[in-house]
Amino acid sequence: MLTTQSLALIDREVAKYPAEQKRSAVMGALRIAQTEHRYLSNDMIEFVADYLGIAPMMAYEVATFYNMYDLKPVGKHKITVCTNLPCALSGGYTAAHYIKQKLGIGFNETTPDGKFTLKEGECMGACGYAPVMLVNNHAMCSHMTPEAIDKKLAELE
Repeated sequence: MLTTQSLALIDREVAKYPAEQKRSAVMGALRIAQTEHRYLSNDMIEFVADYLGIAPMMAYEVATFYNMYDLKPVGKHKITVCTNLPCALSGGYTAAHYIKQKLGIGFNETTPDGKFTLKEGECMGACGYAPVMLVNNHAMCSHMTPEAIDKKLAELE
């Protein structure tokens, strides 16, 4: 279900922990699987669990607890806008509203062309740089004014 490159990356995650603690690599393994497939299907979560030698429920608990894991298909670019209180007070909702208008979608929706999915996120630990958004769980974007949002969306096109 995963490429040999992804399995090698998971093996590298597993190697960070004592042999009897392979389950400690579950977050990294799920991230690697999601990066390859853009979301985690039930079959993929079970595959990762089997690969790590843990009960599937242990992997499901992690995948369903953390909002960085997507259990349904998302667009090529997942944009998560922080709307927690500090960001909200510093323009988080304004940024989110602007993105909704630009993309023509709401939270938890994907553009018809499959390019963008918009999510509402919890605190990202960058309150001093608000409003912030995260692109594909990897790239933090700060001070997201309408101009900065336009620039970032153009880069992602």
